[in-house]
Amino acid sequence: MTDDSRPILSSDTLTLVLAPAWGGSIARFDYRSPEKGDIPVFRGLDADQKSILDSASFPLVPFVNRIRDGRFSFRGREVSLSLNLPGEASPLHGQGWTSPWQVVRLEDRSAELVFEHSPGEWPWAYEARQIFTLDDGGLTMVLRCTNRSDAPMPCGLGHHPYFPCTTETRLDTEVESVWTIDDKVLPVEKVWAEGRYDLKDRPVCGQDLDHGFGGWGGTARISDPARPLRIEVRSDDAKFFQLYSPAEGGIFVAEPVTHANAALNEPEGLWPELGIKVLDPGESMSLTMRVDVIPV
Repeated sequence: MTDDSRPILSSDTLTLVLAPAWGGSIARFDYRSPEKGDIPVFRGLDADQKSILDSASFPLVPFVNRIRDGRFSFRGREVSLSLNLPGEASPLHGQGWTSPWQVVRLEDRSAELVFEHSPGEWPWAYEARQIFTLDDGGLTMVLRCTNRSDAPMPCGLGHHPYFPCTTETRLDTEVESVWTIDDKVLPVEKVWAEGRYDLKDRPVCGQDLDHGFGGWGGTARISDPARPLRIEVRSDDAKFFQLYSPAEGGIFVAEPVTHANAALNEPEGLWPELGIKVLDPGESMSLTMRVDVIPV
């Protein structure tokens, strides 16, 4: 990833800096406050980028979260994927976030990126596209995947935005269920989202959570009394929600995703319930995320 070109989109109040060579990621997404200057909406990249994990957000395609032991079966085909993140026991998030993307359209407030995947360990060809559209009220991100192979392909999509946080930052969203996890961050049991898993108007920083939730209501509200803005994350396409809030605090990740963690390891008969979609040759699926930035 030697291409350091970083396209910039700007509206009257917002700035978006893209990093196509780094997994089609976002380097910065900032709000310009008349009184306080630039305020990060997503976790900002202040130093030279060393890893995709330094990004403000990156795309998840053609699956999200983990595949247990990197192996799953689909219609007589055995798929085995290598680890793609040091320290992890399972491969994560597909190929898009570890590959360079190409800028195919760039305007003042909009950009389109493309990633073409050739068959390899993931034995299907596919095309992934991202469309970023900035306006004075926020950011709309569309992630689309098209099966370019000659056989059906399982698929899932997600957005992975990092948000800055303090002990006063609150998250307010509705979920129905949560999967408990083992020491490899793999699902163990589906339970009701209550107690420490209740995401209604609760502190979100430093919560020691890395869990997947089902029955997401489609809107997550983020607020902090020390910040001159509120954030609303919305998606009508994502019925699942992943929350990563490390114990050390400082950041959290609120991910609209189309399927549950390790869903590909379950029998295909359960895939519709768990959010996996099987794309026929030439078929596409998409995930739109809207991020509203609301001055307060």
